[in-house]
Amino acid sequence: MPAGFRLHTSALSRAGCHFPLRSARFPAHLAGSRSMEMHQVRYFLAVARLLNFTRAAEECNVTQPSLTRAIKQLEAELGGDLFRRERPAAQLTELGQRMHPLLKQCYDAAVGARSLASSFRSGEVGALRIALTHSIDLALLIPHLNEIRRQFNRLELRFLRGTSREVGEFLKKGEAELGIAAEIDEAWDRLDTWLLFTESFELVVGDGHRLAGRSSIELDDLRSEQLLSRTFCEHSRRISASLREHGIEHGHEISSERDLIELVEADIGVAMVPHTSPLPETLTRATVAGLDARRTVSLYGVAGRQRTAVANAVMRMLRGADWREIAG
Repeated sequence: MPAGFRLHTSALSRAGCHFPLRSARFPAHLAGSRSMEMHQVRYFLAVARLLNFTRAAEECNVTQPSLTRAIKQLEAELGGDLFRRERPAAQLTELGQRMHPLLKQCYDAAVGARSLASSFRSGEVGALRIALTHSIDLALLIPHLNEIRRQFNRLELRFLRGTSREVGEFLKKGEAELGIAAEIDEAWDRLDTWLLFTESFELVVGDGHRLAGRSSIELDDLRSEQLLSRTFCEHSRRISASLREHGIEHGHEISSERDLIELVEADIGVAMVPHTSPLPETLTRATVAGLDARRTVSLYGVAGRQRTAVANAVMRMLRGADWREIAG
């Protein structure tokens, strides 16, 4: 543990290491007002395990007077004796017994935090926080994430979902390093944008529908259909407006892809979905002649903000990928 590392009792409480102040006879006026050195805690744990000051000093590679002095300072800060100095072995007092599991828990947490930080610095552990709008299929990232997994012994991923505005907020607040969306509703001069691909929207119907099996549909074929509007998609309003120009109105509003699929499978309606949207074999796709419905999917980041090694690697992969086959 680094020299000079200080652990405040108030910080222990916030970290989940709650001291039973009353039952341990910990003086109330000391709560949050004193701090203890982590080497004092380490010496205490060594003596508690070995029940011998001399052997504990040898294990900690310090002189016995130095260890004894540190233990006395810890006792002064906690307001009572932690050990009974008996021969041939030291014994934990009631206060020492009560403090032992709490101090061990917090010391182990501090050591674990230091080890994790070292792993991040050495590249053994990689972390990625990425935000996606609800209409972006995560499968688009899987090949790149599999490649990243081979570069790190341990990979920690955090995926955030939201509307286009929420994705922009995730980036602005630092909750996400990268964002993927068809369009971010955020005017911010620090928002970097890299175009990934442009794709068309297609009509999706159930395999038993009268329009199933066609590769192309005419606009007139849709006038008698109940159209499902994907309200979670950034382009839903734009597509609805384009269809209204041709005298076609949406019939139902849907807030999730799963609900949309089940309704289309039940022939309760048909839907316009992006080419990259995953669909079960029970549904079929078709282009709609005369309807210009497309979207551009982009990668977003924050200019000038430091990113993790994983985020930089993923950004390079996504920007360098050939999306033509995926985007149709």
